[in-house]
Order: sequence, then structure tokens, then C-alpha cells
Amino acid sequence: MGGPLEGLKVIEMAGLGPVPFCAMLLADMGAKVVRIERPGRKISRFDVTCRSRETLQLDLRAPGSKDLVVELACTADLMLEGFRPGVMERLGLGPESLESVNPKLIYGQMTGWGQTGPLAARAGHDINYIAISGALHAIGAAGEAPVPPLNYVGDYGGGAMLLLSGVLAALHEARQSGRGQVVDAAMSDGAALLSATMYGMKSADQWSNSRGDNLLDGGAHFYSSYICADGKYVAVGAIEPEFYRQLCETCGYVEFVPEEQHDAARWPALKARLARIFLERSRDEWCSLFEGSDACVAPILDWDEAPRHPHNLARRTFTSLDGVLQPSPAPRFSRTPCREIVAHVVADPNDVLRRWNSSAQRPPHSIPPDC
Repeated sequence: MGGPLEGLKVIEMAGLGPVPFCAMLLADMGAKVVRIERPGRKISRFDVTCRSRETLQLDLRAPGSKDLVVELACTADLMLEGFRPGVMERLGLGPESLESVNPKLIYGQMTGWGQTGPLAARAGHDINYIAISGALHAIGAAGEAPVPPLNYVGDYGGGAMLLLSGVLAALHEARQSGRGQVVDAAMSDGAALLSATMYGMKSADQWSNSRGDNLLDGGAHFYSSYICADGKYVAVGAIEPEFYRQLCETCGYVEFVPEEQHDAARWPALKARLARIFLERSRDEWCSLFEGSDACVAPILDWDEAPRHPHNLARRTFTSLDGVLQPSPAPRFSRTPCREIVAHVVADPNDVLRRWNSSAQRPPHSIPPDC
């Protein structure tokens, strides 16, 4: 089996961040993804998100190149692009142009600000998109500037994952209606959506605008990270009363007082006490002490340590391709496992088109003159 998405055909217009990450997920799950990019760019084996698919290097302004993309689109299921609004339309490869050759095509448009709105045409990056959602304001230490959470929240969580869920939902609908549609995925929307729980808690007066003052932002002593005697860190997430009790009892120094746990006025003092306790042992000594308990204590591992953790080794969470260590495909499927990753290749357009059309469920459409 080639994965749960075997048979799905995807055109990816090469870009940065969320589109290649989304295309990687689709390819890992068995979709046939063809990546279109400008000529001359050398893709390194370290470009992990480009794995498991072929690239066609095309100058879309050159004669014939656009027609080749249209021919691929005739029997494609999905098209993914991440340019500013209007770019694909000016190339003659926008949703309306391709709908005429493939009415069932799902067209995923990934942008920072969305296809509409006063910021739609503006440049930006992950940090800008999550800034207007409220998410960035919430991340960081009390009294300090907000800290960019790498590019997890905008590019990947609020971008690629939103695009992935959107195009798969649209694909499901198209198989019932026979009609494709455009999926307008904006990172600013996605970052806001990821904040749904916090907005609910804010409305209930259970979340404040102050960083480091809340249940899940490091304000609570039982949900934070602590430095240990060796300069390494542990993560503590003992939210439930029983888990908190085990944390207190295993530490041996913090008296278990259930009514104190959620008394926010007591958090700073209790956090300071826990901080002193964790400084008494090394990180690995603490993890050994908590081994087998439900106190929700875990080592904070760096990029070198994480792949060697016994749990990650047992689940084969990481794999290696061409000497490059990288995360394995996820999630896990019981009957149709994700396929093994393979190296990215630059392919010949004629070979790609021949194989693409040979696997089509319907014969290629003719290319209308106005395309």
C-alpha cells in the first residue's frame, strides 16, 4: 500500500513555509505530488520538507510551460499555491482558468493575510501574522517582550495544517457534488483559530492579557519549566489534582494542599519553592525519580537529544534519509501506513506528464486556446 492518500494527485507551486510543509504531509500519506518551481534552484538534501516528490523546473512565462501546468491540472485533484493574491491569476493559472479544464479541482491558496481584507496585498512573515491574532502577545515571560514561537504557530499550525484540513474537506465535498472550489487559507486566520480556547477563557475571566500570569503560559507553578542543578531543564504539566499530588509527593518537599493548586495568588511563591527544589538534582536524576509516575514531568531535550529518547526510538519518530536526520511521517494508520520517505528529485517534464496521465482516472482534457 502507498498510504491512505494513494491515487491523489497534487500540484504544488513551490514556495516557502506552509505550502511545502502541507505538500510534504500529502506526499508522506501517499499522494503523488509534483512540485513546480523556477529553473536554476538547487534543492539540497537538507530541505526536508521537499522530500518524497518530483520537481519540474519551469519558467511559467516561457512558451509551453504554462500549458504543461494546465495539462497536469486537467487530471489533478488538488492545486496548492502560496503567492500573494493575484499572482497566479496574472499567470493565467488562477482558479477560474483551471476550472474550465477541471471543474472538480480543489484550489488551495495559502497566504499570510488571506485573499481579501486591507492587508491582503501586504508582505509579511509568520511573526507578523500571529501578531494580529493575539497569539504572539500571549507567549513569553512576565514583564518581557513577546517571544516568537519559532514559526510553528503561523507557518505550520495556523498555515499548513489549516490548508491541509481545508483541501481535504473540500475534496470530500467534491466527491459528492462533482464540483471543486477555492480554499482561502490565511495564517492570520489560522493563528486566531489555534487560540480558540484562550479566547473562551478570556471571555470567562479565566485568562488575562498579562504574560506569565495564566494557567498554560508559565504562570502556574504546576505548568512550567524549571532549571536543574546541571543547567538542563524539566517540563512540568501536572494540571489534574491527582497528577499534582504525585508531583508534590515525589518532590518530597512541597506539601500537597489541594486548595492551593489553583489559587493564582499563591502561584508565584509556590513556583519559587519548586524552582529551588529542582535546583537540587540534575535533570536526569529528576526524570529517574519521576519514572513511572503520572506527575507529568518530562526532560526538555535539545535537537540532538530528542531523537535518542527511548520513547522516540521505540516509535521510530525520527528517520534518516541521505544522512539527514528528520521526523518520520505521521500520524500512524493501521491498514494503510504512510509510505517510506524518498529523496526529492528534479524530473523531466515529459516523463512526469506521461506517468501523470497514465495514472489518470479520466483521459486528459484538451487545453482551451484561451488558457
